[in-house]
Amino acid sequence: MITDAYRLKYTFGVDYGTSYVKYGPITLNEPRVVQTRGLFLRDLPESVKMRIPPEILSRGLVVGDEEVRKYLSSVRDVQRNLKYPLRDGIARRDDEDAWRVLKELARYTLAQFPVSDPEFKGWIISIALSALAPDYMYKSFFDIYTELSNEYNIYAVTILPQPLAVAIAENAVNCIIVEGGHGNIQVAPISFALIREGLVALNRGGAEANAITREILRDMGYSDIAREEYAVEVVKRAVGLVPRNLREAIRVAKSNPDRFVTKVRLSPVVEVEFPREYAWTRFLIGEIVFDPNHEEIKSYIEQSRLSIENAVIGDVTLYGEMDIATAIITSLKNVSVEIQERVASQIILSGGAFSWKAPAGLEDVAVDSVTRIRIALEEKNPVLASRVNVRLVSEPQYSVWRGAVIYGYALPLSLEWSDSTKEGWYFPKKNI
Repeated sequence: MITDAYRLKYTFGVDYGTSYVKYGPITLNEPRVVQTRGLFLRDLPESVKMRIPPEILSRGLVVGDEEVRKYLSSVRDVQRNLKYPLRDGIARRDDEDAWRVLKELARYTLAQFPVSDPEFKGWIISIALSALAPDYMYKSFFDIYTELSNEYNIYAVTILPQPLAVAIAENAVNCIIVEGGHGNIQVAPISFALIREGLVALNRGGAEANAITREILRDMGYSDIAREEYAVEVVKRAVGLVPRNLREAIRVAKSNPDRFVTKVRLSPVVEVEFPREYAWTRFLIGEIVFDPNHEEIKSYIEQSRLSIENAVIGDVTLYGEMDIATAIITSLKNVSVEIQERVASQIILSGGAFSWKAPAGLEDVAVDSVTRIRIALEEKNPVLASRVNVRLVSEPQYSVWRGAVIYGYALPLSLEWSDSTKEGWYFPKKNI
């Protein structure tokens, strides 16, 4: 008999994001975080092989930030052997390397929490995936945890969409979740459950902010730094600004650039400086997430330095250039008229792509994510804007994990997994 007290100790949440996996048992205040990537140990010189533990060498793959960094310089072709398995939250069905990395990440996350309790009957695992994840991803993750079930003692596994996890974490029954990660933005109406007909996905997120940051770095003469994804991410987070109004923000920054010059130290020997002539570009980094339809951003696209395109996953179109306000309105239009007002009562932002703030002293031209969306809605639909409450979750990067562990704790274990409703528990040991 699995009691509530047991579940309060051994429910385990895993949020598989495009850029980061957040994971850990319900007993943690916040999850542990690891990059969603793996390094294949291929084409190694014999002198390097001699110094790698046999169990790691035989596996031929390492995951975990410290572990990957440890062996990164040993791999000759990093471009080919450093694998990011998810693109827009999706792993391709036939991408064997991607699924090897995801399996190794599943193993890695569980291995960090050994259990010696004689009463331990197995982990109760709640996985959050992109709302766009196709059916084969559900099956593949169940297969992965079935393979690991004896090694790590897994009792039951369930999967839920990331936007629903946010709604659960926020205790929001009727709302629109706007979940912005590295790979995409999911606009999802919720009325107790996810209303799939209203799901609108944008083929844009933190990755596009990284991409334009990379091009700006190249323009400023930092081509070497622009090649390192880690360095680009640090610069983006340190200097990016969301404009109240892009045209006005650029005008102010160009007329008084000294207000916007800044420096970012990446290491004891590397510092990046945004000088006066490039200070205004800081606003492009934040704005591309919310609305890429500006000539200053489109110029990068026209020069083939940046790609923002529509994409199709299954029967879902991910819109490249649709601004977030239009996506919210489009989502709402696909909800039954009878419940539209109730669903639109609150818009909840979540995810690292919305972790923007206005630095002190720049509030006249820079805003946070909530204010930026309020302004955009007022421009597109003043009636909707006057009736909706827009807010950001308290921990944008962790709310999906938090919702996953709450769901894993509350979902009745008597409910077996259904492929049609995508609810319930999958019991690995019954399927071995």
